[in-house]
Amino acid sequence: MKTAWEKFQSAAVCLARSGGIKERLTDAYRNYLALVAEEDLPKELRDEFRAFGRALTRERPLLRGEDAFRATIRKMSNEEADQVATTIVLMFAAIPRSYTPVLRSLNSAQIVPLYLAETAEAQARASVAVAR
Repeated sequence: MKTAWEKFQSAAVCLARSGGIKERLTDAYRNYLALVAEEDLPKELRDEFRAFGRALTRERPLLRGEDAFRATIRKMSNEEADQVATTIVLMFAAIPRSYTPVLRSLNSAQIVPLYLAETAEAQARASVAVAR
């Protein structure tokens, strides 16, 4: 599974390719950024990411088979698309490469206590063996 940083990196690479800005933006969003979970980002970027998502889905679909994202891109000027692409690159630059969100699994909270319990049990058995 890719991290948020890796998804943003892939989106930035999409934006750097040749082609129309709207097509590159669509590729970056649909294939990578739409898959980023807000909670996988540093807290400082979550509000900006949420606003970014709202800005890209602000228009109502008018054409058959169109969704809010596609309607927004269709109505967007190239200058607006450039600004959105710049926002993506700036958010990518703001995510530390080493950033990994805290594991949300219930079992992950028990790793250290279980290790300590195992160690204490092993030490107790060693003490009993020495006493014999």
